[in-house]
Amino acid sequence: MAASVLIVDDEKNILLTLSRALRMEGYEVDVAGSGRLGLERARTKSYDAILLDVRLPDLDGLEVLRQLRVDQDVPVIVMSGHGNIDTAVAATRSGALDFLEKPIGSERLLVSLAGAIDRGKLQRENRELRGETALVGDSPAMVELRQQIALVAHASASVLITGERGTGKELVARAIHEQSPRHSGPLEKLNCAAVPKELVESELFGHEAGAFTGASKQRKGKFERAHQGTLFLDEVGDMPAPMQAKLLRVLQEGELERVGGNELIKVDVRVIAATNKDLTQALKDGEFRSDLFDRLNVLPLHLPALRSRVGDVAVLAQRFVSASGKSNDRPNKRLSEGALGQLLAYDYPGNVRELRNLIERLVILSAGDEISEQDAKRLLPSTTPVAGGVSYVVGKTLRELLDEAERGLIRRALDHHLGNVTATAEALGLERSHLYKKMKALGLR
Repeated sequence: MAASVLIVDDEKNILLTLSRALRMEGYEVDVAGSGRLGLERARTKSYDAILLDVRLPDLDGLEVLRQLRVDQDVPVIVMSGHGNIDTAVAATRSGALDFLEKPIGSERLLVSLAGAIDRGKLQRENRELRGETALVGDSPAMVELRQQIALVAHASASVLITGERGTGKELVARAIHEQSPRHSGPLEKLNCAAVPKELVESELFGHEAGAFTGASKQRKGKFERAHQGTLFLDEVGDMPAPMQAKLLRVLQEGELERVGGNELIKVDVRVIAATNKDLTQALKDGEFRSDLFDRLNVLPLHLPALRSRVGDVAVLAQRFVSASGKSNDRPNKRLSEGALGQLLAYDYPGNVRELRNLIERLVILSAGDEISEQDAKRLLPSTTPVAGGVSYVVGKTLRELLDEAERGLIRRALDHHLGNVTATAEALGLERSHLYKKMKALGLR
């Protein structure tokens, strides 16, 4: 199938010349003589690449590029008859893959276009393999989220992403980095809950040789490795209290000292933090510093739970079927209407991550090319909410009724995860220790 290209330029001779040259090379070509028409066509048809002029009669080309980046991931090559370094830099920072100065030689054009299309294809494949289709969907919540990502991406202030487990906080952080002026710099990640508290400082700031037992050589920390890029601090609500003060200092002053060192090292890093915890409650409980919260929460983003955007389940499910089929050597799998109905009836306590895992299970364990309704009923958790089956009983208090509902829900979740408490806690959005306490209080073994 021929690759499709949209050319946006107000000069008719440019449109004619470029479209004729590309059609001769086998490309499918559409043209638009204004920025608004270009945006309209890009939103109604999917293109493999866009050639975009900087100077347009209605909208500045860079503004068109910015709007394209809100909800499109199509590769864009910017063109200009008045090229200069500032324009090229601005275009690149706004997300353009290349900058071509008019008049454009046919060989230069074809090489740039082929590279852009190949890169776009590779990015889409990588996103599918990483499950980044979690950011797709036409629900109002997802449209607004993509718009917010595009807006905050071009700022330099810290971002705090909140939301339940499995909603895609790391994917959002990656999307912000890739759409930011720092996209050519590194993206480093630290899961604050996964690192022993005595090693967090070394992981963040690095250490000198001999700083502690086992430190045989100098090591750069996440901040230094993220210089001129982005540092993603996942589960920041679990950061040890002593480290919160040291992190705040680095964020305020832009400099750090390695563990065991005395040299001040300047760093230029944008921090994106994420948590599934209620940090406002942690502030009240004295578990999180208010000044650090204020420093991280300059640009807040909240990710909606999947159950609040059920309309997106179908498109996510279809994409996960395709991606799981390819990665598990079952490329021709498809969902039946009955199976999709079962998926739509489930409420996904583990959110998009759980949907992706369920789809992979269905793809692997269902026979034939079609995932049937019976396959879905057999392999999916019950689609009937446990709490919905609890009725009012005279003589029982509200606390007793709620305990009964909670007991049933936790028992079903444990059964689904074959008694694995860690997996059950993650799916329910609880800390493992919290789940253990609940089980003991509810009389569950």
